[in-house]
Amino acid sequence: MTEEEILTLQDLSVYLKIAEKTLYGYAQKGTIPGIKIGSAWRFRKADIDAWLEDRRKLTESSRRPAKKPGGEHP
Repeated sequence: MTEEEILTLQDLSVYLKIAEKTLYGYAQKGTIPGIKIGSAWRFRKADIDAWLEDRRKLTESSRRPAKKPGGEHP
C-alpha cells in the first residue's frame, strides 16, 4: 500500500500561498477538493494537484483569442 500525502489547512495554505481563511471558505463551498473529519479539513495532495491542473487549463482556454467566423479571406 502506498502512503498518500495528506495536507492540513495550514499545510495547504503554505503550499498554495493562499490564506487559511480563504481556503476554508473554498473547502466549505466545495470549490477545492477536501475531506472534513470532525471539525478539521484534510486535503489529498494528488487531488489538489489535479485541481490546480484543471484550473490552469481553464485559465489558458479563457485567454485564447476567439476565432473569427468564416476564417480569414484576403
